Amino acid sequence: MRQTARRDAIGTLYAIWCLVQKQVPISTVLRVQSLGFLAIIVFSWFGEFVDLRSLIFGNHPYISDFRESALEMLLVLAVWFLVVGATRRVIQRVHYLEGFPRVCAWCHHINFKSRWVRLEEFLQREFDTPTTHGICPTCAQKQKAAIKAARKTAIDRRSRADQPAPGAATSQP
Repeated sequence: MRQTARRDAIGTLYAIWCLVQKQVPISTVLRVQSLGFLAIIVFSWFGEFVDLRSLIFGNHPYISDFRESALEMLLVLAVWFLVVGATRRVIQRVHYLEGFPRVCAWCHHINFKSRWVRLEEFLQREFDTPTTHGICPTCAQKQKAAIKAARKTAIDRRSRADQPAPGAATSQP
């Protein structure tokens, strides 16, 4: 039973990974969206030609007005253009953000071709750039301050160890 649950969890994680890793082209999203809006327009005109209102609500006196359907179609087209523009911008932004390299917040390894590698290895493989190590002035100051504080703490501990405890009897010759 436990093995099945583990397989299901792994399968779910794999499915999520596949969905996240797969980029849907902007054209596909916009095509599906456009088909939806075209379906709305076609249904609107279909309702006008078939006189769908009288079929649904009965024979109420209603004179079909194509100007009303044309206005509906223009409104749908206006909303369509607004939605397509917004969708295009959002998808382009998502693709832009997905292009950022993922860096581990704890160890600073980079996700490179489905492997987590050190920054130096990433630069060597991706850009053929060898690296060396150094220390920037800000970090150097922080390290000097930390060393100074550690030395002061060590000196304070030694001086406290050399002094007798308060209230302890001291033998004087």
